[in-house]
Amino acid sequence: MKVLKSNVASFVLATLLSTTTLSVSAQGLDTRVISGTVSDGENPIANVAVTDGQHIVTTDENGFYSISTPVDSRFVYITTPAGYVVSVKDKTIPQFYQLLEGDKTTYDFKLTKNKHNDDKHTFVVHSDVQVTSTADIKQYKTVVEDCRKTIDAINGDVFGLDCGDIVGDSPFLYPNYIDAVSDLGIPMYRAIGNHDMDYYGRSHETSYHTFEKYFGPTVYSFNKGKAHYIVLNNNFFIGRDYFYMGYVDEKTFAWLEQDLALVPKDNLIFIVMHIPSQLTNETQQFKYDYFSIADQTVNARALHQLFKSHETHIITGHMHYNLNMEFGDKIMEHNTASACGTWWQIPECLDGTPRGYAVYEVDQNQVEWYYKGAEYDRNYQMRVYGVGQDDDFPTDVVVNVWNYDSKWKVELFEDGKKTADMTKFSGYDQYTKILCSDRSKVKYDWIYPTKNDHMFRATPKNPNAKLQVKVTDRFGNIYTQDINPTKE
Repeated sequence: MKVLKSNVASFVLATLLSTTTLSVSAQGLDTRVISGTVSDGENPIANVAVTDGQHIVTTDENGFYSISTPVDSRFVYITTPAGYVVSVKDKTIPQFYQLLEGDKTTYDFKLTKNKHNDDKHTFVVHSDVQVTSTADIKQYKTVVEDCRKTIDAINGDVFGLDCGDIVGDSPFLYPNYIDAVSDLGIPMYRAIGNHDMDYYGRSHETSYHTFEKYFGPTVYSFNKGKAHYIVLNNNFFIGRDYFYMGYVDEKTFAWLEQDLALVPKDNLIFIVMHIPSQLTNETQQFKYDYFSIADQTVNARALHQLFKSHETHIITGHMHYNLNMEFGDKIMEHNTASACGTWWQIPECLDGTPRGYAVYEVDQNQVEWYYKGAEYDRNYQMRVYGVGQDDDFPTDVVVNVWNYDSKWKVELFEDGKKTADMTKFSGYDQYTKILCSDRSKVKYDWIYPTKNDHMFRATPKNPNAKLQVKVTDRFGNIYTQDINPTKE
């Protein structure tokens, strides 16, 4: 390199060095060291994962950690270990994180031993609450009240997950939502949804700050017994208006690899995010249109590949309907119907699923689940249409089994004898078609029912017989509904 000796050259060189330093700082490459301890107030807790959202370290035998973090990092937080719980703000917001402040470099975490054995635990799943007004909040309280009754009947460790779209582009309602959901009285771990984002910024990195203000980091994990829970942000704001795509960025993948390295191979894994990874069991050819990239995660294949060796359940929302999919032997996705039904205008979702929530019961590394319609009995798992009640199949018995997956059975009985395994088809729920056509209630002209893949039909041999639909879920639970004989 030629040495510059003139004053002008020296000034230019100094300016270039200064500019380079500012650029590095602006990109978050300058670092600072933060440290602290994790304890139960008296005893240190070793091997707890601590992260800044990019790097993960673990505490030593003294509960001590130290991490070198970029100066633009916003949080330091822990992966809560099994057997412990964190404090809860406003009755539902787990305090597993701390906001990085100014020149402060010490951040300690105090945990409490779980009073329950969390090898067995239960969690409820809400999705797409999507409130846009105080009137919506009032309706949501009916779902919360129903969920509260379910929680009260549970003897043991219980918490909640929310798949996002808590509000409908209305962040001013976060305090109202927090007040309404506080009646649950349990920790709720939340994923950010596309309608929870800050729109109209210039980049993805501007899109999640309001959500973080209320609920903390958008990518994190925690443990319960032999289950590991991962919450992701897969709403990638593309920096134009309100547009986004389903996408997991490389920063998140790099963090996931570190997080997953600390999880025992026999642990059950749950991934919670807003946008589905896929909407079919098979990977579809990529399309360059908005709805293809906004309703699925465009790089889902890489996400599935990362978890292929673990028993994994992906829990998502976004679509306002129920859909269960299986990706090979290890990975299953549960797209959860919306708590708001059809945007708080009718109580059914677009596929006919009643608005409500899902319930998962975990024992060691085994899990069972069911969907609970708000204000319905727990055993209400289908809607049956007798002969002549379905416009498309007037000679058939038709049934909508909204939480169906490939291990369920749907059968037709006539006068107590089985006459058919009912045929699965893609179709509309008739009741939802009727509700959506009532424009005195449905005020958005873009609302219409959605075809679903959990419809079944069969033609009875004798329509005047006593008909019964029998549904058996993958866990052996049986649900039946009788149909009165057709009158001549």
